[in-house]
Amino acid sequence: MVPITQVISGSPADKAGILAGEQLVSINGHPVRDVLDYMFYAAETDLTLVIDNGTEREVRIRKDEYDDIGLEFESFLMDKKQSCRNKCVFCFIDQLPPGMRETLYFKDDDARLSFLQGNYVTLTNMTQEDVDRIIEMHLNINVSVHTTNPELRCVMMHNRFAGEKLDFLWQMARAGIQLNCQIVLCPGLNDGKELERTLTDLGSMLPNLTSVAVVPVGLSKHREGLYPLTPFTAETAGQALDLIERYQLQFLEKHGTRAVFPSDEFFIMAGRELPDADYYEEYPQYENGVGLLRSLADEFHAALEDAEPDHLPRSVSIATGRSPYGVLRSLVDEAEAAFPGLTVHMYPIRNDFFGEMITVTGLITGQDLIAQLKDQPLGEELLLSSVMIRRDSDVFLDDYTIGQVEEALHTKIRLVTNDGYEFLDAILGVEY
Repeated sequence: MVPITQVISGSPADKAGILAGEQLVSINGHPVRDVLDYMFYAAETDLTLVIDNGTEREVRIRKDEYDDIGLEFESFLMDKKQSCRNKCVFCFIDQLPPGMRETLYFKDDDARLSFLQGNYVTLTNMTQEDVDRIIEMHLNINVSVHTTNPELRCVMMHNRFAGEKLDFLWQMARAGIQLNCQIVLCPGLNDGKELERTLTDLGSMLPNLTSVAVVPVGLSKHREGLYPLTPFTAETAGQALDLIERYQLQFLEKHGTRAVFPSDEFFIMAGRELPDADYYEEYPQYENGVGLLRSLADEFHAALEDAEPDHLPRSVSIATGRSPYGVLRSLVDEAEAAFPGLTVHMYPIRNDFFGEMITVTGLITGQDLIAQLKDQPLGEELLLSSVMIRRDSDVFLDDYTIGQVEEALHTKIRLVTNDGYEFLDAILGVEY
């Protein structure tokens, strides 16, 4: 049973006489435990709801298919998020410094958020009942695999059940569930021969395997007492790319898709050019940092062909992580060449907060921006990637606000998404 906190006025539930404070027991005979049950069973046109207000009663509702009933609940999931039961050797949350806001230390491992928001799950929280429900509802799911060696998976996740839970992956693949998978690659642990084993096993799931992202382990300076891991070098990043490319060619020849994709960081660390857009097919692992820079560059070039700046001369600044700096610098150089009245100051930010091995833009903090930019020319605006800011807020990871950084640097901040057209517009001062 799930408590109903509100009934939307004029909705089918309101017209049927359902009241806030009552509890939803079932829909068409199916018990409702959470948002997945609610969304799946409430999609039909003819519904019989069992409502409890001390005594149970049946309520009939007719509506258009997929229309919302009009019930609201205390939380989005209709119960608590499932927290992670693992202590993965590479977990970045375990590498956070003390004193940050409490929500940053929460590790979710919730299959429902995989379907609803694209989160990755390790399967260790799941039961056979959960898998059966995913198969019944035909839900796509994102899985953090890391390795298909059961013993190694137990070591990497520090969970004695992590290996046997791989059986859920095979069950879902055999049932036709579309799977996106992720591998956090750790040098000397799950790379080399172990990566070959993993990609061979995952390749056997094609075509139900939609894609695999391989991302390098991120190591902060706050690893006291944690499992000893080493960062990638140019050589080991290149070796990983070569191995992945071999499997891409096999999969492409046999199944018509590369299936497995390395994140942009591997190409940057190895000192290699980014592949063309065709390499990324339909960008299935975009949210995992696979193809972000290629997509941005191609959009930027298309925008540059017919750009009309609002006003020049213009001076502006950009702060970014050290990893994408080279690609962004080349794009900015093209813009400055095309528009002689444009001056762009670019600053690769050293990550003092998490440590210098962290070079991605999304982990830059407000205090590092202030410390490294306070004496630099910033022009009319400071352009920052929106990934630095917590979703639906104006707060950096270290709880500095945009306003605080603007005040400290005496300049206006403009947030930009990973969109080449928007990036060029921001550089040129185009307003919407």
